[in-house]
Amino acid sequence: MKARVHIMLKNGVLDPQGEAVRHALGSLGFDGVDAVRQGKVIELDLNETDAEKARESVNAMCEKLLANTVIESYSVEIA
Repeated sequence: MKARVHIMLKNGVLDPQGEAVRHALGSLGFDGVDAVRQGKVIELDLNETDAEKARESVNAMCEKLLANTVIESYSVEIA
């Protein structure tokens, strides 16, 4: 079973990497980009056949290690 975790900074948290990308896009002539939020995607191959157990396990991984839940939010996809 595969899991994909999308991690983004929470709304209201400054995103200096996103701002740097926005600025660089403007410098390259891509006008009209008002804001950029940068995140990360983590893909996991799991040795689990039950989708609900897999989701619970990945949520625990996110809470303990993968995401800094003070400033980041995450979503989990199980396939």
